[in-house]
Amino acid sequence: MAVEVLRLGHRGERDKRVSTHVALTARALGADKILFTCEDEHVRESIEKVVENWGGDFKFEVVESWKEYIRDFKKRGVVVHLTMYGESINERIDTIREFLREDKDILVVIGGEKVPKEVYHLADYNISIGNQPHSEVAALAIFLDRLFEGKTLYRDYPDAKIKVIPSERKKVVIRKP
Repeated sequence: MAVEVLRLGHRGERDKRVSTHVALTARALGADKILFTCEDEHVRESIEKVVENWGGDFKFEVVESWKEYIRDFKKRGVVVHLTMYGESINERIDTIREFLREDKDILVVIGGEKVPKEVYHLADYNISIGNQPHSEVAALAIFLDRLFEGKTLYRDYPDAKIKVIPSERKKVVIRKP
């Protein structure tokens, strides 16, 4: 079972920071891979450095055709598109979580700008994270947290060089050479 995030609509310099935050959020909250529709060396390098220091095997990839990727993915898993216009996450999260229990892969599609209409038709589920304007970072964070029921918030990676230990009043950071 794998959870992948497909980021549609990355616009270079304009979206560099938000796209980096999308990738960091995907990694931190349990996704295995982030897919972009165009290369961005800054985002790739930022994510690879985080993985090197904080551990895990989160992947950054670029796909040539998002449509083809979604169509191929549907042969092995379920496609969930996060949007303001879909079904309520509260009413569908149990159904989607069941795919994890069945060991099926999940592709989460998020957009940064106007999402092509075809995405709505290709997705198995169009899921709304509320009905008010918000960012794709927030939508992804809420979705992944609900999908994994909060279990990914404090994961340990054996290969991590940096580890933060929760503490009530002080910073506790362990660094391995």
